[in-house]
Amino acid sequence: MSSNPKKKAEILNAFQALRQEQRALSSKLSEIEQDLNEHKMVIDTLKNVNEDRRCFRLVGGILTERKVKDVLPALLTNQLKLIELIAKLNEQILKKGQEINEYREKHNINFVGLDTPKAEEPQAATPSEPRGNVLVS
Repeated sequence: MSSNPKKKAEILNAFQALRQEQRALSSKLSEIEQDLNEHKMVIDTLKNVNEDRRCFRLVGGILTERKVKDVLPALLTNQLKLIELIAKLNEQILKKGQEINEYREKHNINFVGLDTPKAEEPQAATPSEPRGNVLVS
């Protein structure tokens, strides 16, 4: 591998972009899991209510009045879709993790303090080297 600082910076930037993509996927997963939990709570509540009772549902920012028998099937369908989406996001996160690990191995990227003993850490980065807790060698 070339010791060109510009090349090292490009490798580091690409690596950080991969990590950011994985964080974004994880954030989206967390948001969807929260939506799923909210759906479960509402479904559990509506199961114990008379089907002809009025309820209100927020659709596209507009509060609509419907009957429980109309809303409950839609909520159940949405719940199934959320479960499928969570499974797909988990797959994508795993694939992104594998991609990150392959990239690390390909470009010999090490984390300071994690992959290298304290004695091997560089003393100080020169102005032309990227700063942070990742070493590209």
